[in-house]
Amino acid sequence: MNIGFVGVGRMGANMARRLKERQFHITAVYDTNRAAATALAAELGCAASQDLSEVTAESDVIFTVVTDDPAMREIFSGAGDNLLVNAREKLFINCATISPQAHVDVEKLARKAGAQTLEACMASSITQAREGSLYLMCGGSEDAFRKAEPILKELGSTVRFIGKAGEAAKVKALVNMVMNINTAGLAEGLALGAALGLDLEMLRKVFSQTGAASRVLETDGEDMQNREHTCFFSAALAAKDSGIALDLARSLGLDLPLAHATKEQYDRMIAEGLGELDKSGIAELTFKDRYKHSGDHV
Repeated sequence: MNIGFVGVGRMGANMARRLKERQFHITAVYDTNRAAATALAAELGCAASQDLSEVTAESDVIFTVVTDDPAMREIFSGAGDNLLVNAREKLFINCATISPQAHVDVEKLARKAGAQTLEACMASSITQAREGSLYLMCGGSEDAFRKAEPILKELGSTVRFIGKAGEAAKVKALVNMVMNINTAGLAEGLALGAALGLDLEMLRKVFSQTGAASRVLETDGEDMQNREHTCFFSAALAAKDSGIALDLARSLGLDLPLAHATKEQYDRMIAEGLGELDKSGIAELTFKDRYKHSGDHV
């Protein structure tokens, strides 16, 4: 089976590496960052395609890991060159965190071209992509899921079928919304603890053993304390993903004040040039004597 990748940033590249190690044949990679695609192609021994249609031609299964709705729509319906040129009987596995409607629209386009799509939303980060321990939530037809499942099991420790197209994307939007709220709340708790003169090592331990415990505490708490914001999941992506959830809420007439306030914090990070820090960098807006107080660009 020939596999192609469109979008080989931190996540896509490590997924491709993982499948190569598991003896899958990676035939083509594509990215708007031509240097990234060329470097990964040399590493994996495959083609760095200049056209999207070339990836489709060289592959039976194509993974897409792009940034947002416009990018997703462009790769599937862009004028002249797109992934659905001569795409009959191809399977597209779409892993980006985008709106549910974009997944639904892409499935319709693919069906008209005689192809299949499956959304495989990832609730994990770069390390898990490399290790094959992603948490994958899938949406689409059951037939597409069955075809993709053997490959996805090499990428994920959990592969869950949620339902029809768009349903997994809804779940992923809620996962990231709650994660982002937890991250902002943890930053405020640690910032207040520091301002009160509390030992943050002690405070994190108490948090972990009480109702303040969370997965974010495990992944981000120490980084917030130490100002270590190497990017695994950027503040810019956090803002985008919280926006997807808020759009869903608005469409239902539902008010989500915590999600709204959290998105405002991540939007502020972007405005102040901190958008490419890890989401843990939200602590720079809450701790005294950090970025907003001192002008110290971490």
